Amino acid sequence: MSTLDQTDFWSPRFDVRTREDGTIIMEQTDPLPDHLPTLAGYLDKWADATPEKVWIARRGAGGAWRRVTFGEARDAARQIGASLLGMGLGPERPLLILSGNSLEHALLGAACFYVGIPYAPVSPAYSLVSKDYKKLKDIAELLQPGAVFADDGAAFAPAIASIKRADLQVITVDAPDTIIFESLMAADPTTAAAARSAVNADTVVKYLFTSGSTGSPKAVINTNGMICAMQAMVRDCYRFLEKRPPVVLDWAPWNHTAAGNKVSYLVLTNGGTYYIDDGKPAPGKFAKTLANLREVACTWYFNVPVGWDMLVDELETDDDLAATFFSQLGMMFYAGAGMAQHTWDRLRAIGRKTTGHEVLLATSLGATETAPFALACTDVQEFSGNVGVPSAGLSMKLVPVGDKLELRLKGPSITPGYYGDAEKTEEAFDEEGYYCMGDALRPADPKDFSKGFFFDGRIAENFKLTTGTWVAVGAVRAALVDAMDGLVRDAVITGENEADLGALLILSDTARKMEPEDLNAALAAKLRQTAEAATGSASRVVRAMILTEAPSFDRGEITEKGSLNQQAMRSNHAGVIAEMYAGEGDVLTV
Repeated sequence: MSTLDQTDFWSPRFDVRTREDGTIIMEQTDPLPDHLPTLAGYLDKWADATPEKVWIARRGAGGAWRRVTFGEARDAARQIGASLLGMGLGPERPLLILSGNSLEHALLGAACFYVGIPYAPVSPAYSLVSKDYKKLKDIAELLQPGAVFADDGAAFAPAIASIKRADLQVITVDAPDTIIFESLMAADPTTAAAARSAVNADTVVKYLFTSGSTGSPKAVINTNGMICAMQAMVRDCYRFLEKRPPVVLDWAPWNHTAAGNKVSYLVLTNGGTYYIDDGKPAPGKFAKTLANLREVACTWYFNVPVGWDMLVDELETDDDLAATFFSQLGMMFYAGAGMAQHTWDRLRAIGRKTTGHEVLLATSLGATETAPFALACTDVQEFSGNVGVPSAGLSMKLVPVGDKLELRLKGPSITPGYYGDAEKTEEAFDEEGYYCMGDALRPADPKDFSKGFFFDGRIAENFKLTTGTWVAVGAVRAALVDAMDGLVRDAVITGENEADLGALLILSDTARKMEPEDLNAALAAKLRQTAEAATGSASRVVRAMILTEAPSFDRGEITEKGSLNQQAMRSNHAGVIAEMYAGEGDVLTV
């Protein structure tokens, strides 16, 4: 069993200054460690040092792992890069990737960053779930891509047709009348070498799109320098990554910054191995994840809270699975939403039982615009939710907004802006060049900021009751979900311009299996207990309804982090909320 010591993580020191207006500036006193300026540099580094080491793998149709080594990856990057350049792709004609995680997706991405062609991995939901393809059309209109890739040409054909232009070239794995992916690796790599020499820290790697909850998605510019600085911050924080090349099994989509930037490049820049998990925490798909976890012993494991909810049940009942899972594990990490305290407690307990020591369970805070790694917590915590302290190289500004502290960040890992949108770019930064996160933070210890911070809601999502009392939506939501003890996966907090708070409840898988009468009784009891423990009208939820309709990508109800957009949910379900306050339908009340 691996045992972590203090040298496996950072021990940061801070300079904290408070201005006359109450604004707080917090920075690490030690500088950001030296690092390579480009992702191409890291691919060259590991292809030279460990050419036979597996970089990325995915199970094939027969169940066996298809593996690509670092040496093979560089060869493919050069060949595919030369082909893409020959197709006319470049800084003004990027590559659009519509499909999910795959070896082809990974190699196309590597080819692009190796020769300096920007690419844009787009949520498959915009092509396969959306009915009108509006967001996809907006993205294509903005980027004017020179080519589009989809692994399954038939499945993505309607979406591609919606954005097709005469000069848009289509790449697939095997669809007729398209450019076949394998043919891209037949090119002479000579032209790639010249293009590689021109790639630098300012070269754009990719455009990642925010959820576009209030309109068309914004294209967040991701440069080499931004991503490589972020990965230097990751290595500085999680120092065990340099001691043992990371082994990762991950299902999370690469069109999101968490997996597409942090986790995938964590593996690339540290010479590790990335196993693509075709399972996910969803009905009918989690069995694949469990099968993979019985075979792959990770050094780093990431999941969203609902995934941990499902996994901890298995870890507690399957000793062999737990033994493999914890055998090489450096830490457990969650993001995307708040983790319920009961899940937190169970994961820590099974970790101690299996290994005989504490296994770090932690989260962090970042955004697409921060690459995303920004704040991180590495101290063992008794309670979930501490998002940590700012990374080396970042300056954190906390600005008083009412009784909240708004988070703003500045440093080399922050995006230069949004492609093609100077107005939104200007709005995103304050007069000192800090990126305005829109998140509020609350110190774990007001007398010692080095103890970290808790997420204190989105500044924009908070509202007032008719009494004039402000409601901290994030805190209320987290407390309610936690108090529901696994019955609720998430909740939308309501009550704007009302006298009291309500909630639309999104049930967990456990709750959905219960008989309706038993479920309603259990929810009512938990709601009553929660209301009795509340300290005032701004924290007391006194009515609730079960939301039967799943949150929608098309309606902007899910953010790029995978969490609920509270404003969009309230707006889109205004009729249901009105019924709840009128006492119509199946309303749970206190």
